[in-house]
Amino acid sequence: MTTGQPGTGKAQPTPTGTDAETRSASASGTPAQPDRTSDAVSGKTSAPTAETTAPIAGAVTDQPRSSDGGTTGATTSGDPQPSQGGGAKEEPAGDAATGEGDGRKGSAATGGTAAKDGTAAKDGTDGGSEDVPVKGTGSGKGRWWSRGRRAGRTDGQAKPDGDTKTDEAKPDDPDRWEAFASAPEPRPSIVTRAGGAVGRFLIHEWTLATLGALALAVLMTWPTLRYPRYTLPQDYWDPSLQAWQMAWSGHILLAEPARLWQSNTFFPELWSFAFSDTLLGYAPAGMLGSGPEDAVLRYNIMFVLAHALATLGAYALARQLGAGRIGAAVAGVSYTYAPWLLAQAGHLHVLSNGGIPLALAMLARGHGWSLRHGYRPERRHDGWVYAGWLVAAWQLSLGFGIGLPFAYFLACAVIVTAVLYYARRLRTGQAVPFGRRLFLADLLGGLFFAGVGLLMAFPFFKVTELHPYAERTIDDISIFSPPASGFVTAPAESRIWGGLHEGARAALPWHPEMTLLPGFVLYALAAGGLFFSVWRLRHRLLLLAGVLVTMAFAMGTRFFDGTFTYVPLFEHLPGWNGLRTPGRLMLWTTLLLGLLAAGAVTALTDRVRELTAQRIPSWPGPWLRTATLLPLLLVAVEGLNTTPHPVVPTQPAAMRSTEGPLLVLPSNQSLDQHVMLWSTSGFPDVVNGGSGFTPRQLDDVRRVSQSFPDQTSVDYLRTLGVRSVVLLRGQVVGTPWEITIDAPVESLGITRQDVGDAVVYRL
Repeated sequence: MTTGQPGTGKAQPTPTGTDAETRSASASGTPAQPDRTSDAVSGKTSAPTAETTAPIAGAVTDQPRSSDGGTTGATTSGDPQPSQGGGAKEEPAGDAATGEGDGRKGSAATGGTAAKDGTAAKDGTDGGSEDVPVKGTGSGKGRWWSRGRRAGRTDGQAKPDGDTKTDEAKPDDPDRWEAFASAPEPRPSIVTRAGGAVGRFLIHEWTLATLGALALAVLMTWPTLRYPRYTLPQDYWDPSLQAWQMAWSGHILLAEPARLWQSNTFFPELWSFAFSDTLLGYAPAGMLGSGPEDAVLRYNIMFVLAHALATLGAYALARQLGAGRIGAAVAGVSYTYAPWLLAQAGHLHVLSNGGIPLALAMLARGHGWSLRHGYRPERRHDGWVYAGWLVAAWQLSLGFGIGLPFAYFLACAVIVTAVLYYARRLRTGQAVPFGRRLFLADLLGGLFFAGVGLLMAFPFFKVTELHPYAERTIDDISIFSPPASGFVTAPAESRIWGGLHEGARAALPWHPEMTLLPGFVLYALAAGGLFFSVWRLRHRLLLLAGVLVTMAFAMGTRFFDGTFTYVPLFEHLPGWNGLRTPGRLMLWTTLLLGLLAAGAVTALTDRVRELTAQRIPSWPGPWLRTATLLPLLLVAVEGLNTTPHPVVPTQPAAMRSTEGPLLVLPSNQSLDQHVMLWSTSGFPDVVNGGSGFTPRQLDDVRRVSQSFPDQTSVDYLRTLGVRSVVLLRGQVVGTPWEITIDAPVESLGITRQDVGDAVVYRL
């Protein structure tokens, strides 16, 4: 029990037993004497120690204070200290809790004065004179309490009782107590600090996410890296073309940058590098290695890295918007390994889409915005804004096939953001924090992005000007527009659904561009995300609207003839008429579905975490947390593929020694893409070429050269500037050259030479 003391506002324990007697003695002015015998035997002192003065949980430790602010003679246990001289003010002897006190003051309870070094003589009632340290908890220094005159000196000579002086204790040798001091913390070496920094880097979330994306890309694209110098994924036509594109851009930027758009193929056409999407952003990779084998190796490496970047980019976007780690992983894997993308395995410019979500994540981070938490001005950072615009410009440099819709999306996002900003300002009368630095970053970044887009678009406009027949028409778009059944039909390369959907694919006019299944698991998770999610309801509805709108655009002219969807874009947006396949807009549908799924999976993992934290015992906890990985596993399994990896045709020996400009026969769209790859040995000018359209001059060359070697074809090729013709023996079966390949040519003024499995004619 505690009793309050009037006038102090403090509570003090009610004395009981011997404590009560001690209090009565103190009240009468007679100091209470400690038990001398027990003190002498046990070695204890009447002075307070850290153990006796430390507060005890549940006990009242407030002490009444005197008028000068000092504490009165009461210990924390409730025992009052007798005052000296019948109620005179008492000096505190020190704080036992910290171990620091004023050694020059004596204890009124003992009637002595403290020595200068903080020691005090014992009371003297036990006939001893040893000094007893009181341990402290703060500074590590002990206090010594002097016993006073009656205790006598350490040599046994007692002083008269009337003498109030005490002996001054000799100063202690500091080295005497060094053995009891804690060892100093060792200073880490530079190697230790570097190792710690490396360890923290390796276990960082983004390091683990990057390594996980790379490992998953290798596994999900296997066996791409099994024979990376000899095989190509899907087929060896378009991949050969794109392997040449990377090799050419890297080679010419080192040798003669001004000739970038005037490639060595389609001789003597101008702006030939702009006949198809260029993958110009991969030019740094093209600077490494030379020849066809290195070009194939480079392509396979970038093929795997493109998958890894797409996974990481979608993961970063979902995390920035507020999804948890597992939910973001579901978004990343579903975006990269959606079944419909397996049909695009031969189109690296379509698979190279990781810059889209990554740029959006950086821009959102720089502006301090997330879907889950809204706009947070304190999280703005202009550095991320610059990085986001740079990544967006790099994505655009890979090609307009998917880069052009991305550019228009960014333009719309800027306009909508500006409108909402000023609308809120007019409604509330207060300016939303934005900042000049952020505005400058958006201005400079947006101008840089637009500048890259214009520089990339200029060669394509020149191609359209020189070859107006290369423009798409609405009828061309109709050929590649998928029906609604394409959204539930998987391509043949899907390991899970490919065989089951064979009949559905047969009903599609052009199934490689019309099998648009993003995954049934993704559909289910996204549907669940409409009802159970960490996103707000209005955000879920906006994501659903985005899914439906992008699906309508992906159908091209199949959605009410495209009158209100695709046709207005085709007719009014600059460059949109160059997009041949509307189904590739499914990329945006997949991303939005992935964000809906990420919201649902994040809500699930949060709920599981709450349940496992509340359970006692938590035995089901590990199993429940493991179960949250099931959506990720199912999404990954649905993305498994059976993509073929054919062996690339070997480069003819004649291609390594024949001077250009040259023509390789037979020439057609498929074989010319191999010729482009073979030309990476020295990059001689070649008439051959393959792209999204065929120039009329190349059509004329193919038609006239059907009768080669004859005078008409020789004269025509000389007019173009062709100096050599390479006729491949292995490709002449069933062609006119099967008969004329060994015919004499002396009368034509040209020479003929067998080089390996080819015949070289020099004009």
